[in-house]
Amino acid sequence: MGTKSSKLEAACSSHGPGYATPLQAMTEGPRETLLYVPCICVGTENEARADYLATVDADPSSEMYGQVIHRLAMPHIGDELHHSGWNACSSCYNDTARTRSKLILPALGSGRVYIVDVGKDPKVPKLHKVIEHGKIKTKVNMAYPHTTHCLPNGEVMISCMGDSEGNAKGGFLLLDEKNGFKIKQAWSDKCVPYGYDFWYQPEFNVMISTEWGEPKTFKKGFDPDLVESKFGHSIHIWDWEKREVLQTIDMGDDGRIPLEVRFAHDPLVPRAFVGAALSSNVIMVTPDDATPGNWKHEVIIRQPSLKVEGWLLPEMPPLITDILLSLDDRFLYFSNWLHGDIRQYDISNPSEPLLVGQVWLGGSIREGGPVKVLAGLDGPGFDGRQPDIPSVQGHHLHGGPQMIQLSLDGKRLYVSNSLYSPWDKQFYPEMAKHGSYILQVDVNTDTGGLQLNPAFYVDFGAEPGGPVLAHEIRYPGGDCTSDIWVSETKCSAATE
Repeated sequence: MGTKSSKLEAACSSHGPGYATPLQAMTEGPRETLLYVPCICVGTENEARADYLATVDADPSSEMYGQVIHRLAMPHIGDELHHSGWNACSSCYNDTARTRSKLILPALGSGRVYIVDVGKDPKVPKLHKVIEHGKIKTKVNMAYPHTTHCLPNGEVMISCMGDSEGNAKGGFLLLDEKNGFKIKQAWSDKCVPYGYDFWYQPEFNVMISTEWGEPKTFKKGFDPDLVESKFGHSIHIWDWEKREVLQTIDMGDDGRIPLEVRFAHDPLVPRAFVGAALSSNVIMVTPDDATPGNWKHEVIIRQPSLKVEGWLLPEMPPLITDILLSLDDRFLYFSNWLHGDIRQYDISNPSEPLLVGQVWLGGSIREGGPVKVLAGLDGPGFDGRQPDIPSVQGHHLHGGPQMIQLSLDGKRLYVSNSLYSPWDKQFYPEMAKHGSYILQVDVNTDTGGLQLNPAFYVDFGAEPGGPVLAHEIRYPGGDCTSDIWVSETKCSAATE
């Protein structure tokens, strides 16, 4: 980060949740000792059970290291828990009345939103509140809730991907934390064709939202014949203050199914990155100097599909399903769920990213598997042959790397392998049968490099009630994908 960021060390004299700056979080934040992981029973052989939130011991000095130490079952069956977020984070750093104590768990399948108290006893989360989908439908007619971000003003914002009938509808739901997480309203009376992820940055009066597809289509699995008509390929630039769309950027074939969006953590840097899943490109989004007020996109990492046989299509894309940035904005990481690798790029020069780390953790093109690669193994990240996939503590690595979460200091990367239960069953039926896992990858933060840590393996195939699917990962004190930092000026203005 530049010198401007160092000026933020004194930002917001009052101390609320999180850290004053991303660099403070990186250098002063504690090592993570607990992981919160949604465990999905939907789509498994035991789907008559309720989904639950697992608490995992990540303290290497603990006798329970790498094991689930608590399970909080939801009160209903068929929820399909997915992503999670916080009631408060570093965007609320100036508000001493706020604490990071509640984990927000939207459910893709049921449309409910669960509020979980992790503040009273982080090792034993308790259910705080259930927001039924019927109330959300009545208030804003939104469903398929996905990404949660806390806002500096005390509200919680959740992106939604459809209406109650499963039609595509990209909108945003507001919860009022100060009034018991009551449904407040839609963030905007405007909607976009598709919804998925979002990230806001008040310094530039901008929010960027992304697209997956039509819920009643994608919940049946992936149909390549419907890519053009039922899945997204655009990102939306919103005026943060006016809550309206300023610009829609149609990325065409370069941006098929743009999922996760990550802004630079430094709030004074107007730069974001989007992982286009099906196109398997990483796209940088920056202000368009030629047209003030507009933003532009540039493909900075392009990954070709491989020609294969023994798979459902003649070509297999890598399928980027998650991306994130280290807190110093130096390294970008992403997972290729179908090919099976995680990549680390040095983006010190964002327009010319350098591949500095890679690790293979499963996937469909493994040596000895049913898929034969016919062409493409001479490209970046390959050595001319199909990759050998290691076993960990005697466990075969089913599926491919999916959700990733980085430690605050940037030295440990946690990896789960479930994408979404209908897609898990379609592409990796053995994972749906045998259950998920979480792995840990050691990161070289000096020159780059990724190495699997064989000492850490969370086996969700050995759960007491049977195998489950593990998805997104959170730490009690915040992480590299849920915290948003605001500048000193915006921080001060948030409570005025």
